[in-house]
Amino acid sequence: MTLNRTSLSALAVLLASVALPGTSNATVTVLGWPGGSEETALRATVEEYNKTPGISDADKVELLFFNREGFFDKLQADMAAGSTAFDINLVATYSIGRYAPYMEPVDLGEGAAKTFGESVLKTMQFDGKQYGVPTDLSLHFMYYRKDLIDALMKDDAAKKKYAEIAKQYLNKELQPKDPDSWTWDDWAATALYFSKQVNSESPVRYGTVLQMKNLLFNMMVFQSLPRSYGGNWTDEEGNITVDSNAYKTGLELYKKLYDAGASPKDSLSYEYAETNAAFGSGQAATALQWNAAAADLTSAEKNPAVADVTGIVAPPAGPEGRADHIHGLGLGLNKNAKNKDGAVKFLKWLATEDAALLYARKGGSPALTPDVVAKVAKERPDLVKLGEFASKYGYVMNGATSANALSVYELQAKEFTGYWSGQQNLEDALAHTKAGMQDLLKK
Repeated sequence: MTLNRTSLSALAVLLASVALPGTSNATVTVLGWPGGSEETALRATVEEYNKTPGISDADKVELLFFNREGFFDKLQADMAAGSTAFDINLVATYSIGRYAPYMEPVDLGEGAAKTFGESVLKTMQFDGKQYGVPTDLSLHFMYYRKDLIDALMKDDAAKKKYAEIAKQYLNKELQPKDPDSWTWDDWAATALYFSKQVNSESPVRYGTVLQMKNLLFNMMVFQSLPRSYGGNWTDEEGNITVDSNAYKTGLELYKKLYDAGASPKDSLSYEYAETNAAFGSGQAATALQWNAAAADLTSAEKNPAVADVTGIVAPPAGPEGRADHIHGLGLGLNKNAKNKDGAVKFLKWLATEDAALLYARKGGSPALTPDVVAKVAKERPDLVKLGEFASKYGYVMNGATSANALSVYELQAKEFTGYWSGQQNLEDALAHTKAGMQDLLKK
């Protein structure tokens, strides 16, 4: 959407009209992410910040919000126009490159790494510079049925059948094991074993639920597989490496499971909601899914069929170990901020341990280092795994914070789904993807 000057002026007026009530004297203006736990946590945290001794009226914070729909396009248009309607703005890992020209890097202080860890801080970095505080993090969990795995591990006949299936489909001698020790081949063998189309004796219909819709966010779920085999978007010199053996291995494994019936046939139209529904129905043994699903899948009220038997581990390992895609929402400094000193003061405070713990207690999802998250473990057990997996396995692909990062994901989704659906072969899918990425990520 293109906005003219009149529209931009109207937008600035709109932003100024939706400020947080009761903070009319505030001069540090923060444009936040509207709706959900992020807004709730930010409002509560700002309220506490404004009560902090030593914060002058001139440096207190007020909040602005506008609709999620079209949020990033509206934000870019406003920033490109040099808006001074806000001092601090929302930024996401996959959009930093779009906004970096209109923002200033910030020094969050030495304590930030102790609060979040280096891998999490990198979700808010572009060209080696820190552009924001990582307030909320998303990554992936491997969800699995504890009852099914426990029964398999205790049944000699079942283990024999498992080994036969692994040999037939993967050409490997494999035995069932604890999901926290899975390689991708172990997961694949498990998915095949628990699929009726492969094993008529399976107690459930499907071994897994693959998110294969032509959708950019599904690429984020998928790419931890090739990443664990050493895959990346580019090498250190900027050369596109998507046509690597790592990507070939991952793409082929997904297609093998899909073709074998280990995932529902309509998986080509699946994303977050469909995956939750399929796993929650009790008819799937595993699902690689966003961490945000944990609360629902373990809720007896929302998913009684699986709530008490759902286990959670990090994604399986490849030859290069485990890898877990991470991206974050955060807050950074508008280059045209009217109160830069006050804005930087707030951002540095937001990166401290006390502020991060406050944000977590108010419903946010920050990824915290083990020492820090331990202090809210009883209140927020989900954040323990979030922080652990992010610090141990979290990664951001080379180029995934560039101005065209979202376009790269969209390109991959189109080409990879085309391969999985049988519309093109693997070589063509990778060649098209490489050519498109060369244009999108060229220096």
